[in-house]
Amino acid sequence: MPADLKRELQREYTRYCLVDEQLKEVERNQEERLAAGETAAVRAVAALMRLKSLGPQTSWILQMEFFNWRDFKNGKQIGRCAGFAPTPYDSGESRREQGTGKDGNAWIRPMTIELCWQWLRWQPRSALSLWYEKRFAHGGKRMRKIGITALARKLLIALWRYLDQGIVPEGAVFKC
Repeated sequence: MPADLKRELQREYTRYCLVDEQLKEVERNQEERLAAGETAAVRAVAALMRLKSLGPQTSWILQMEFFNWRDFKNGKQIGRCAGFAPTPYDSGESRREQGTGKDGNAWIRPMTIELCWQWLRWQPRSALSLWYEKRFAHGGKRMRKIGITALARKLLIALWRYLDQGIVPEGAVFKC
């Protein structure tokens, strides 16, 4: 192996070790805060983690990066803030729907869509999963993609209601 390449690989490995140690430190800090339950936000993270399909990182990001920093009043605000709001085209007599806008929190939108696939896997008897199965599961690839985006919006609203009002999503299962 050439000497320059070997040195470059050593530098990359050193950077990897540093980032790995920093991530482990962040995870340890999160675990300590969860164990202590020091604030309402941390208790909300623990509440999300009790639902099957939500892990520590997803719960942490949902609560700390989305639900915690703003006092939402309704589901429309949540959909809009996450980038799941419809974008109508309205010009003169021409009116049509352009699909959902991609604006909103750049972390939450893709993470919520990924969470929906986990939700379908681990919460197959929930009302949200049954709604998706009935409406979109037997369609083509495009229909499933549209459906998972609609499910993501509904799931975010259901999780907000769970945290804000204590209403468990219908048919949701908790971890043992």
